[in-house]
Amino acid sequence: MNFNFKEILSSSLILFSVIDILGSIPIIIDLRKKNGNIHAEQATLVSGLIMIGFFFAGKLILRFFGVDTNSFAMAGALIIFLIGLEMTLGRNIFKSEEVQEGSAHSIVPLAFPIIAGAGTMTTLISLKSQFEEENIMISILINLIFIYIVLRSSVWIENKLGNAGTQVLRKVFGVILIAIAIKIFKTRLG
Repeated sequence: MNFNFKEILSSSLILFSVIDILGSIPIIIDLRKKNGNIHAEQATLVSGLIMIGFFFAGKLILRFFGVDTNSFAMAGALIIFLIGLEMTLGRNIFKSEEVQEGSAHSIVPLAFPIIAGAGTMTTLISLKSQFEEENIMISILINLIFIYIVLRSSVWIENKLGNAGTQVLRKVFGVILIAIAIKIFKTRLG
């Protein structure tokens, strides 16, 4: 095993920025108000299974469609860049999914696509091309722990951060994502 603290920290921060659980707090609060309780354990478990499943099967899926990892990493960098723009500029680039009443709201839309959506899956493949697998797995675990904590304490977080605090966090992580996307482009083109 080749554990590398710098890789764990980098991949954890990248995943944290893409998952954007803090930026999703308004959505989590809205779901809780509409449907009652958020099942933090269920949402965390399902999103973890989706992330780990795609992490290991993603290359097989890509091979099936004839796409190489480098091309997918570039596509992922483009998505990360657009997500960063969306967060920084406050504009919706991606179409939001409709929340259906009576649905399993801890899984759809919370676990998928909010936590483990297309951006997260694309990022995992991009990370796999840059870092060791065991370091990425640890970063997934770190993010799942943080996701669980945020989901469990969404009421407290809502009271402490307020709307202005949440917006500042979204902007900061948006700029970080744009910088990460540019770094991936430079690495792949160079």
